[in-house]
Amino acid sequence: MDKGLARHRLKVDGMDCASCAIKIETALKRLPGVGDVNVSVTGGTVIVTEDGIPPSLPDMQAAIRRLGFQVIEGDAGHQAHGDHGHDHHDHDHGHDHAHDDPADAGKAWWRTAKGRLVIGAGILLLAAMLVDHFAPTYGSYAFGAATILALIPVARRAYAAATSGSIFTIEMLMTIAALGALAIDAGEEAAVVVFLFAVGEVLEGFAAAKARQSISALAELSPKTALRIEGDTTREVPAAALRPGDLVLVRPGDRMPSDGAVIEGMSDVDESPVNGESVPRAKAPGDPVFAGSINGGGVLRVAIDRDASDNTIARIIRLVEEAQEARAPVARFIDRFARVYMPVVVGIALIVAVLPPLALGGDWGTWVYRALALLLIACPCALVISTPAAIAAGLSAGARRGLLIKGGGALEAIGKLKTIAFDKTGTLTAGKPVVTDVIPLAAGADEVLTLAAALEAGSSHPLALAILTAAGARDLPPAADVTALPGQGLTGTVAGRALFLGQPRAAASRTPALDPAQTTALEAAGKTVAVLVEGSVALGFIAMRDEARADAREGLDRLKAMGISGVMLTGDNRRTADAIAGPLGIAAHAELMPEDKARIVRELGANGSGPVGKVGDGINDAPALAAASVGIAMGGGTDVALEAADAALLHNRVGGVADLVALSRATLRNVHVNVAIALGAKAIFLVTTILGLTGMWIAVMADTGATVVVTLNALRLLRFRFPQSS
Repeated sequence: MDKGLARHRLKVDGMDCASCAIKIETALKRLPGVGDVNVSVTGGTVIVTEDGIPPSLPDMQAAIRRLGFQVIEGDAGHQAHGDHGHDHHDHDHGHDHAHDDPADAGKAWWRTAKGRLVIGAGILLLAAMLVDHFAPTYGSYAFGAATILALIPVARRAYAAATSGSIFTIEMLMTIAALGALAIDAGEEAAVVVFLFAVGEVLEGFAAAKARQSISALAELSPKTALRIEGDTTREVPAAALRPGDLVLVRPGDRMPSDGAVIEGMSDVDESPVNGESVPRAKAPGDPVFAGSINGGGVLRVAIDRDASDNTIARIIRLVEEAQEARAPVARFIDRFARVYMPVVVGIALIVAVLPPLALGGDWGTWVYRALALLLIACPCALVISTPAAIAAGLSAGARRGLLIKGGGALEAIGKLKTIAFDKTGTLTAGKPVVTDVIPLAAGADEVLTLAAALEAGSSHPLALAILTAAGARDLPPAADVTALPGQGLTGTVAGRALFLGQPRAAASRTPALDPAQTTALEAAGKTVAVLVEGSVALGFIAMRDEARADAREGLDRLKAMGISGVMLTGDNRRTADAIAGPLGIAAHAELMPEDKARIVRELGANGSGPVGKVGDGINDAPALAAASVGIAMGGGTDVALEAADAALLHNRVGGVADLVALSRATLRNVHVNVAIALGAKAIFLVTTILGLTGMWIAVMADTGATVVVTLNALRLLRFRFPQSS
């Protein structure tokens, strides 16, 4: 691997506010060999990309720990940079907190490090108030002592951050403001402010923990143990110990320990934990099952085909975590705004401190006090957390519903779509056509079906499967030299006979005697026709039909009600396309090659139709998915689909596209409300502080309060109610 193209992924605990990221970013970038640093507060991850000499993992861990954070684990192995498509450089800044000790996990708040700080600061404040009440002469000394003792851990973190390159942090602003208040004999308020700051730390930590629980809840879907079949007995083993090829027994009510296939037994399996689908699916031998799904009434024997680290639940969790590391455009804008906002407010505070006394003869104590209060308003924490908290909650809510979204940018873009282009086969239709007619011409119907099935043997294409299903269990002669002709069909030799099986228009060039009218009636009925040709003689027709999905019309109607128009793109013939699109109420483009689909998607976006989405299977639609503003894959969350698209629907329902749009728009509304709350609170208290209407403790409450409010507002998305679909 080339130097400069490797990266380390660290799991870090204690990042409670999005602005914590700037400290880590700044400190790590001072280390030799560090290139880009991408910090995800909501995901609790730090990704370091090398640049030149590989950085030392212990040095990186030490730099993070010095700032008060805990490194839970570090990936010392190098990963190819860009493995997951995330290469982002905008990070959060300016605000940091008392950080968690991993040993505090699960403890009551008063037993944590933050809780002890609150209790200690509260006791000191109460003691100072008692001294002031019973011995007023010593009151100012008592408040000063309470302030300084409670400020020591805050000042220590401010110093650690400053010496690591981050000067403007909330700890530094808090330390300056508190010491400044003592200097102008506002000791009582200084002690109250430090106590309120400590309370705010606990509240923000609680809100951040709630935000992260959405991911840990996904992890709980996979069982910890499994019943592995060993000969004639079963043994309970850790689910993580299962390997491909292992056989497990899954009893009624048990969760599937990993992905696999049923080899014995029949049962209804509840897949709602994986894809949000409320109706259990019948499973029989040969059917796939997914980790986390719940077995119904029958005992199943399942052959495992994926390691625990690579099963459906693990991949969903990994995708959501990586999606949280990909910053949405609105988040990057907020970050850039916050970078300007903080120094501007600090500058205003400096002006407020010196200009009125020097130019207008104002009282130094009054204006210095107001300036110190402004310093506390300079923290942009509520503003910076407003977007990633909402995006993280939206991504998690979608994952629980079987809607996988690869990043905040995709989540944001989905809600802005004006046109969505749908593939036909497997997307608007079930993708499982059945043979409706076998019409003999120069050969008998049985012979036509047998020869066609022989050519298609081994293919997984839906039309091939329909022919093979119709052929049933009959013995098929072997086929040789089978070659696929993109957009036309396939050729091959069966029992010494050179055959072509494909579209009527492609067959017409091989057999001039073929009358197009012979297939017109079949195609007009929405059927796909394959012509079997030997040499220049048409042996017969095979007609198949793929019905529209049961929820296709409802899903398209929901999109139309949202102001989004649908269009169908298919390589099938015009008549078949119209027969499917007509009842669905959408326009259709037919007889398209893959590059034609990509061209039409680009044209739709260029002609004023607004941002265009593309929904397909994520494999043969890759060019069109890439050309669209947002590519959405239908199809069981396959690896190829997830790689090719920006989002995937695990439950294969057209209504899921409307669910994606509804979730995206709800998330964007949440972001806008959060930004309004954060900026509104800052604007109001900026003015009232300069006018002397509010003081330092109100400034601290405004910052902490706004941060907690926007975080809790974002968490409402975890309970987002998707429209009920039939």
